[in-house]
Amino acid sequence: MTFVAKVSDVPAGGKKLFVVDGQEVLLINHKGTIHAVESECPHQGAPLASVSMVKEDYLSCQRHGYRFKLHDGSCKEHPECTLKIYPVRIENNEVLVDLE
Repeated sequence: MTFVAKVSDVPAGGKKLFVVDGQEVLLINHKGTIHAVESECPHQGAPLASVSMVKEDYLSCQRHGYRFKLHDGSCKEHPECTLKIYPVRIENNEVLVDLE
């Protein structure tokens, strides 16, 4: 697992984009849980750093409204599009992400 940020770097209810080893990772703090996802929508590559906030455990792309479940990246309306979700572990106030 790779260090990405401190927990305090991602405000409650917020999101922040980080670059780790040349790879962009979007961290989202939803209901006190840090999630790590790919930085672009798998539909047409729209940047997700400016997406609508999470509602009902979903992340909604602003370009075409695709909604991805934070738990597994699935999109109910378009099952062919799955958002990559990275495993996260918190240790000593550090966010560690498995980028592989």
